[in-house]
Amino acid sequence: MTEPQQHSHEEYLSLVSAKAIDGKSLGAQVRQAVRARIERCGKPVRLDAVLVGTDAAAQVYAQNQARTCKEVGIDYHLHPLPAGSEYATVADHITSMNADGVVRAIMLHLPLPAGVDTERVQALIAPEKDVEGVNPVNIGNIVYGRRSLVPCTALAVLELIEHTGIVLRGARCVIVGASNIVGKPIAVLLMREEATVVSANKYTKGLRDLTREADVVIAAAGVPGLVKPEWIKPDAVVIDVGINRVKGADGVTKTVGDVEPSVAEIAGWLSPVPGGVGPMTVAMLLRNVADAALA
Repeated sequence: MTEPQQHSHEEYLSLVSAKAIDGKSLGAQVRQAVRARIERCGKPVRLDAVLVGTDAAAQVYAQNQARTCKEVGIDYHLHPLPAGSEYATVADHITSMNADGVVRAIMLHLPLPAGVDTERVQALIAPEKDVEGVNPVNIGNIVYGRRSLVPCTALAVLELIEHTGIVLRGARCVIVGASNIVGKPIAVLLMREEATVVSANKYTKGLRDLTREADVVIAAAGVPGLVKPEWIKPDAVVIDVGINRVKGADGVTKTVGDVEPSVAEIAGWLSPVPGGVGPMTVAMLLRNVADAALA
C-alpha cells in the first residue's frame, strides 16, 4: 500500500481550496454558541468523566478536555479509578453517578482495563446523562427520531455534510465502515434526512462501483488511504472520519485519514485529516453536555 501523503491543516486547506470543510472553524463556531448559551442560562454546567488506569493517551485527552471545557464555561470533574479496576468497581462508580442529582453529564474515557467489557459499562450510563451517546438506548432512539443524545462523531459528520449545502433528500450516500458508534448511527441520521443510504463493510462487493455513484461518501473504516480518487464521483462530498497513526519512511509517526489527499482533485468537498471531523466531534460533545445539563 502506498503511504498516504501527510499535510498540515493549513497546507491541506490550501491544497483543496474552496473544497475544504474546515472542522476547526466550524467547531469553533459551535463552541462559541455553547459558551453563549451557558452564559445566558446562568446555571452551572459540568461534565463528569471517568478515567480508569494510567493510559498515557487517555490522560492527555482528559487534560485537553478539561481545558476545552473551561474555555466554554463547563466545569470538568475527573473521576480517576485505579489501574486494574474490575467491572464491579467501574459499574458501581457509574451507578453512583447516575444517582447523583448534581451529575448531569457523564462520559467514559477509554480504554478500560483488560477483562472489563466496554459496551457493558457504557450501557450502564443513564441515557439522559450519556453525553457520548454510547448507551444502546440513545443509539436506538435515533431510529425513531426521538429526542436523544446522539453519538458525537455521527453528529459531527452530519453537521459537516450540511455545511456544504447539499440537499440530502434523495441523495445517494455510501458509508464505508459500519461500527456501532460511528458508521451505523451516521447511516440512521442520513436515513432520517431521507437520503438513500448504503452501509458498506469489508465484505461488501463492488465497493468502488458503489462509491463512484455516490453523492456523499463517508470513510470510517480505519484503513489509511483506503478511498482513492477513482472511487469518487466528480463534485461529490467526501467526509474522512479516519484517524490513523502511520509511521513514514523517515520513521516519524503521522496522522492520516482513510481518504487519499489526492481525492481533493475530484471531490467537490473534502474534510481534512487532521482538522475536519476531529475538532467537530469535540464541539458536539460540548453541545451534548450543555443539552444534558440544561434540559
